[in-house]
Amino acid sequence: MKDINVWIVIGFLGQGLFTMRFLVQWLQSERQGRSVIPVAFWYFSLAGGVTLFAYAIYRKDPVFILGQGTGLIIYLRNIYFIVKEKRRPIHSLAVDSPTEESKSAH
Repeated sequence: MKDINVWIVIGFLGQGLFTMRFLVQWLQSERQGRSVIPVAFWYFSLAGGVTLFAYAIYRKDPVFILGQGTGLIIYLRNIYFIVKEKRRPIHSLAVDSPTEESKSAH
């Protein structure tokens, strides 16, 4: 396979991963009957973003590099928050989470 064909496959793979994030989000929102962003959304965003970032570097496209590079920072930061929250003890989540009464008091 020629070098350019490999990169076309990589580009389409990245776009496929990136598209999956929207499908996962849409299906989860339909199941819950409200708009939600599942954790898988961020992992597909990161996987697709990394792949597309590599493709953008290969193409030497500064617009594409900037767009994907900025997105990667956001995806990593959201995944960091998710991992950080999962590591917190359950009792601290209950203490930090506002109750319905405290929400209505403000």
